[in-house]
Amino acid sequence: MTNYTELNAPYGPLVSRIESEATIIGDQILKIDHFLNHRIEPAFIMELGRELARRLSAYQPSVILTAEASGIAPGLVVAQALNVPLVYAKKYAPQVESPFISRVIPSPTKGGETKLVLSQRYIQPGARVVIVDDFLSNGRTAVALVEMAREAGAVVLGAGFVVEKRFKLGHESIAALEVPVATLAQVERLENGKAILHQPAR
Repeated sequence: MTNYTELNAPYGPLVSRIESEATIIGDQILKIDHFLNHRIEPAFIMELGRELARRLSAYQPSVILTAEASGIAPGLVVAQALNVPLVYAKKYAPQVESPFISRVIPSPTKGGETKLVLSQRYIQPGARVVIVDDFLSNGRTAVALVEMAREAGAVVLGAGFVVEKRFKLGHESIAALEVPVATLAQVERLENGKAILHQPAR
């Protein structure tokens, strides 16, 4: 499955929960951390991860790559569903054995910069990599992961995200690297305390 529409078809159960439960702050911040990335609902994250895995399965990855920490839960479910290992780039006290690859990326949500570090022991040349994370916003973390995987000699076949903020243009940043993107819910904009999403086909 590499068709854009199929890869990004809104997943109804997630869309419904975002519309009814999300906390919106201004026109930039969408919080669904009560079920996705702070308090995690195991049954729902399994459902989301399996749907993402279904969309990414055609790429036949040999490893799933994500970033610490909120990407680990969906990444693990996708990796389990596809029966491949999960590797995560470390960003908190990122001490890893040499040789390693690193990137420093701006962190708009936290302020300052974040350093991602990936041990080359776990991403081998020729590995078939798919990136997975919880949110796709400006795409800086995902772009850094793509660059790091490629620097390690791996092939990046696709990237999957639970929620995409379309107004942040991260999708375009990843697509510019010729990496197909799959997402389960696409937030078009935030206005008047509500999330406006692209709706599932009826």
